[in-house]
Amino acid sequence: MKKIAILNGPNLDRLGKREPEIYGHTTLADLEQALRAEFGAVAQLEFFQSNHEGALIDKVAALADAKFDGLVLNAGALTHTSVALRDALLGAHLPAVEVHISNIYKREEFRHTSLTAPACIAVITGLGLEGYHAAIRFLLKR
Repeated sequence: MKKIAILNGPNLDRLGKREPEIYGHTTLADLEQALRAEFGAVAQLEFFQSNHEGALIDKVAALADAKFDGLVLNAGALTHTSVALRDALLGAHLPAVEVHISNIYKREEFRHTSLTAPACIAVITGLGLEGYHAAIRFLLKR
């Protein structure tokens, strides 16, 4: 059974409350429950959310040390600012898929650049929460 981690960055704990016109009404707990329901029988899923860059970096290293098979990452705003998170991803040698709920290319120009994407094997943007499902399916097929 593959081990796949789902990491969520700043403000994603506010899903369902924060800007529902962009992110919808589903909470992070609802998303985790839906992912467990779909993939729990075929993958060991681990979920982690933090509003702190260092905690996410520490978690990436811990996942690499624990020999996880893949990582789904929605780094939130850190996508566009964190060289340190990018370096952690590169150093971890984990196949990672970057996910964005909204289409970042239809939003503010500063969101059009991802510092973390070059450290990932794929990027999914604009599929809503379905992007998480697609990322896990992709990692399971690898």
